[in-house]
Amino acid sequence: METTRPNHMPDDVAAAIIALVHHADAVGPDVDPQRPLSAAGRRQAEWLAEHARAAGLRPAAIWHSGKLRARQTAEAFLGACNPFAEFKAMRGLRPDDAPDWIRDVLEEQSASVLIVSHMPLLPALLRRLVPDAANFPLHGMVVIERTDERYVERWRIEPPAR
Repeated sequence: METTRPNHMPDDVAAAIIALVHHADAVGPDVDPQRPLSAAGRRQAEWLAEHARAAGLRPAAIWHSGKLRARQTAEAFLGACNPFAEFKAMRGLRPDDAPDWIRDVLEEQSASVLIVSHMPLLPALLRRLVPDAANFPLHGMVVIERTDERYVERWRIEPPAR
């Protein structure tokens, strides 16, 4: 398990935080074409959400792609981090969407946002925001901060191996 995170997120930077989350493990399309989270995936989502809460992550908005596995992962963060967050499916967060549209939407945001989406969108979006970022962790999360001039990765976490 790789974890780099602060003990707490300072209140004075909360509005500049963007958390990118790859949905937790889902069942295969042969099991269920809607691909809900597997039992292991539910545990992954809860584990990630609890670690995010413990680090002080309190997003004002939680956006997901609308796909069941992303919504279920996002619900874990809603319950653990901020049950009063704006919670909605957003266009531009599907696996094969181009990252530029959602990047432009994020540029207009002043509140903290948590996004639950898919590969290959998340690594592409992270590279647009933080060009020198390491690879996006499978079923993990990367938290970045928007400064006046650029985005900076603050911490990342991936769930323990199954």
